[in-house]
Amino acid sequence: MSKFTLDTAHSNIEFVVRHMMVSKVKGEFKKFDVNLTGDINDVSSLQFDVTIYPESIDTNQADRDNHLRTSDFFEIETYPEIKFVSTSVTDSTITGNLTIKDVTIEETFDFELTGTAQAPGGGLVAGGVVSGKIDRTKYGMNFNQALETGGVLVSDEVKFEANVEIGIEE
Repeated sequence: MSKFTLDTAHSNIEFVVRHMMVSKVKGEFKKFDVNLTGDINDVSSLQFDVTIYPESIDTNQADRDNHLRTSDFFEIETYPEIKFVSTSVTDSTITGNLTIKDVTIEETFDFELTGTAQAPGGGLVAGGVVSGKIDRTKYGMNFNQALETGGVLVSDEVKFEANVEIGIEE
């Protein structure tokens, strides 16, 4: 069993959502933890326990970020964490329980172990990518506004990509 350490300088969780059905707003969560157990050489043995701190949301627009922290969306005063705990991992998918606010739903996302390498300073590192989409309304984030031209202010679908680099100690 290996010991894994998240390399926060080379990891990120980014998302994109449609705005007014004509443009995309991108953002990221700047603070998160990934606890990983298992054998990096046996993908099916890997167990992920991910905690995202939504107060760290950054869309490069402070007023929007503050709105996203309210009860219209993440309600961070009551729900300071988003959790994902894997239940199975394959070469191409990761399945687990995603909890946003007080709603837990089993979700399956695309997964790729991008490889391992020797770090310049010594030690082994591995990388992985998880990507997918969720319907934010299933998690109680129902804020929206109908547009006169049709459509809505914010799409229900949120796409995301998490790129993670971890140090490995045998």
